[in-house]
Amino acid sequence: MCFISIDRLFIYIKYNWLQILLITLSIYDLRIDLRILIDFFTLSTLFYTVTEHPLAITILITSPTLFKKINKS
Repeated sequence: MCFISIDRLFIYIKYNWLQILLITLSIYDLRIDLRILIDFFTLSTLFYTVTEHPLAITILITSPTLFKKINKS
């Protein structure tokens, strides 16, 4: 049973490696701004984050639609 789950994980990563890489790099790009937003949330820091990192925000917002579904076989 465990080997089936690991096998499915490898298949999932094989088909979605680019999306996983993009999400990881987006979070890495936003790491300092996310820390500031978590520690002390203000609307000005939120506005700064959105305006200074539009590509990273766009990738994180659209990431659920990027993933391919794996058919059970």
